[in-house]
Amino acid sequence: MRAAAPPYANEGPHALWHVSEDDSIRRFKPHLAVTSDRDEELVWAVDTRHLPLYWFPRECPRACFWANEQTAAEDAALLQGFARVHAVEAGWLGRIREAQVVAYRLPEETFVHEGDGFWVSTETVVPLELVELGDLLARHEAAEIRLRAVASIRPLWERVVASTLEFSGIRLRNAVP
Repeated sequence: MRAAAPPYANEGPHALWHVSEDDSIRRFKPHLAVTSDRDEELVWAVDTRHLPLYWFPRECPRACFWANEQTAAEDAALLQGFARVHAVEAGWLGRIREAQVVAYRLPEETFVHEGDGFWVSTETVVPLELVELGDLLARHEAAEIRLRAVASIRPLWERVVASTLEFSGIRLRNAVP
């Protein structure tokens, strides 16, 4: 299991969340995840510490990375003085600005920790709260998470995964070839 992402400014208390561009979900039913190698139906959630990994439109490719205790100085330079960096392709900035993303706070009782900030439940879950995330660029800034725009995410991603940094890559199949 990898080291958890570091805290961010204005993080708030631990909670479980599901992030979506659909603000009309009234309950989450377990289902098979397309990208999962598991063959059981689940409801997926992310904890507060890892919630910023989802401050994006769903299909936006992103490379998120941070240091751990073993991170080499030359790799830490990729962080540009920040504790966390989220990198996206510049072509996505307009969609990030326009996206209307919400976070559903979920009850924790039926969830088990899956690792790396992810949690799963085999039961239908009714959200406790709906939070509009608002301006996603401003949200990153307020959290003191560096949002870095690059022409193509692939070269940076290759450098990150070959480094001593911790990382999470999401929707990278949607990146520019």
